[in-house]
Amino acid sequence: MRNRGGGTRGGGARRGVALVAGLAPLLLATACGGGDAGPAAAPGGPPKVSAAEAGVVAPAKVEVIAGLTGCEARIRTEADELREGVCRTKRGDYLVTTFPEERLKRDWLDAAAVYGGTYLVGTRWVVSAEPAVLERLRPRLGGSIEHLRGIGPSAPASP
Repeated sequence: MRNRGGGTRGGGARRGVALVAGLAPLLLATACGGGDAGPAAAPGGPPKVSAAEAGVVAPAKVEVIAGLTGCEARIRTEADELREGVCRTKRGDYLVTTFPEERLKRDWLDAAAVYGGTYLVGTRWVVSAEPAVLERLRPRLGGSIEHLRGIGPSAPASP
């Protein structure tokens, strides 16, 4: 006998049971996870880890990225296609730019390639700074360092 959904009676229940049975090991592993907070845990508070250690893949806000570097960013651009904040620290100055879509980040980097430069690039974010500053920020933020070649004449080689 067929039900209104076009399937046989009881078929939906069997699929539901199969789905739950398939997810049970995952749910148990998540709920009963190790419990060993490890050396990064702070007594009475959340563990202190970097974005790279935590495996953060979701796009972050300018304020979150800046906070991971110990900076309170001053927002200088607030637009539909990007947000940009300025960080001025003892270790160096840098810009944190976030994008609502990965495509917009790639467009921005393509436009920046005209000027050249070195950038720390993550999921829907870019940090712009001197290469030495980017090297210091990378362990905390993750991402990859991209060297963009500018266009136009380059400085002549020294003899």
